Amino acid sequence: MAIKISDKVTWVGKIDWELRTFHGEEYSTHRGSSYNSYLIRDEKTVLIDTVWTPFAEEFVQNLKKEIDLNEIDYIVSNHAEVDHSGALPLLMKEIPHVPIYCTANGVKSLKGHYHQDWNFVEVKTGDELEIGKDNKLIFIEARMLHWPDSMFTYMTGENILFSNDAFGQHYASNKLFNDLVDQCELYQEAIKYYANILTPFSPLVTNKIKEVLSFNLPVDMIATSHGVIWRDNPAQIIEKYLEWADNYQENQITIVYETMWDATKKMAEAIAEGIREADKDVTVKLYNIGITDKNDMVTQLFKSKAILVGCSTVNKSIMSGTGALMAMVKGIGFKKKKAAAFGSYGWSGESVPMITEKLKEAKFEVVDDGLSLLWQPDDEGIEKCKEYGRQFVSKL
Repeated sequence: MAIKISDKVTWVGKIDWELRTFHGEEYSTHRGSSYNSYLIRDEKTVLIDTVWTPFAEEFVQNLKKEIDLNEIDYIVSNHAEVDHSGALPLLMKEIPHVPIYCTANGVKSLKGHYHQDWNFVEVKTGDELEIGKDNKLIFIEARMLHWPDSMFTYMTGENILFSNDAFGQHYASNKLFNDLVDQCELYQEAIKYYANILTPFSPLVTNKIKEVLSFNLPVDMIATSHGVIWRDNPAQIIEKYLEWADNYQENQITIVYETMWDATKKMAEAIAEGIREADKDVTVKLYNIGITDKNDMVTQLFKSKAILVGCSTVNKSIMSGTGALMAMVKGIGFKKKKAAAFGSYGWSGESVPMITEKLKEAKFEVVDDGLSLLWQPDDEGIEKCKEYGRQFVSKL
């Protein structure tokens, strides 16, 4: 299926309706995804990116229906990760001498993935490629958004920014454009994508967007490599990225917990009640770590001004789900968020100090030493948890 997105540009990608995890098992994709590839036909013909490896044969066969492969003058690889470059080996067997334009790091990545010495042309920010009387491609390095080799490609005349992973979403839809899809679903997937993938690079996001804006290039369309294309007011997602990159938080407190026999769960619910008593305007959300999708939890932590992490003590340590989530959060590197720990125990009670230390390692501002309760909370214990919730609000 090929879809024209402008006078000279056709979408030739693949919608992956069945995808449920990405980056191995690291990222959940409840709504599938797409691998967006674009064919530019002007005086010169250019293919921008390809698709993920499992769809390589289908991609090449469909591309042959759209164009004689020998008519392709240039290939642009905005990013070498295999979900964008996976069809290159099969495609290059057909047209081995066609030059591949990418960054210097892109050459290293593509050689590292495929061990082929293709006809690489290294580009850097500001380099241009003439493709027709009225159109040219301008390359913009986007290092660490989100790999060292990433770049944007801007097409003059059509005023299209091919942004690769930036501004994308893991979202399958045959509608293809942002104005045609469910806006709630779209923004749920867009903020989840930012929270889980781009948060570690937020300062770079801000600087890169400011750099691109400084070029004063009109942008009528942002053609991403995953999800929908932004054609209706594409500036809206740029504005959101600037907002999300600026230590984003809403008036929300998120409580995540892991529990063995519901004692820590009861503590979480009582703490939440105390928070609501102290601040009726704040949104409080609770998630059981053991049964909740980790990427969805990270998205909620991203939206929060403060978090509470609770866990039972097991074998003088914390439960596995809590340990995994804390490792994940440390890598993401949230900024300017407050936090504390709580948990129940029956023997030795190490969970709260362990979580507190992990929160500090993850650069949260820990507001106190946390709350530990022995065994199941009785009425007095429940009231202690409520009071802890009330006091937590006063420290924000």
